[in-house]
Amino acid sequence: MAPRLKLFLPLILFAGMAAFLFRGLSLDPQALPSALIDQPLPEFTLPLLGEERTIDRAGVIGQVALLNVWATWCASCRVEHPYLVQIAASGVPIYGLNYKDEDAAAGRWLTELGNPYRANIADREGSLGVNLGVYGAPETYLLDAGGVIRYRHVGVVDQRVWETILQPKYQQLLSAGGSGG
Repeated sequence: MAPRLKLFLPLILFAGMAAFLFRGLSLDPQALPSALIDQPLPEFTLPLLGEERTIDRAGVIGQVALLNVWATWCASCRVEHPYLVQIAASGVPIYGLNYKDEDAAAGRWLTELGNPYRANIADREGSLGVNLGVYGAPETYLLDAGGVIRYRHVGVVDQRVWETILQPKYQQLLSAGGSGG
């Protein structure tokens, strides 16, 4: 290697690493791919939040619905929660997946902020979350009436996300023959 080229090698390596990191930082976290799109919701049997009863996959499917991954330790979940209450009040079925959380804290949260969920799955160990490929909370999955995952949204569901992304997809699934609310 030429002596002058050796002088520039650290600069070339730095530029390459900077370009690599810039590319990684500029990715849209909401565009994270999911291998489960167009795949059935994974089989599971987990307790209902704060109850001795369990719920399984069959208890969640049968209608077009949202499955929302949330936790009390998630600051963004607190931001989206009032909007989920509003969506549920309009008749959209939402199931909660309380992810790696404590039942008592989650129960207090729902008492204080309202409960938008038809049922709340207590995923204390994160097993269903792992099977879904959850990166963190909040995440929201759109399920068709047959329990097939049709869309995954990473991040807060707010009015813009609902009106421009989720609601049109939800309505399309209802029009295709899924039963709603």
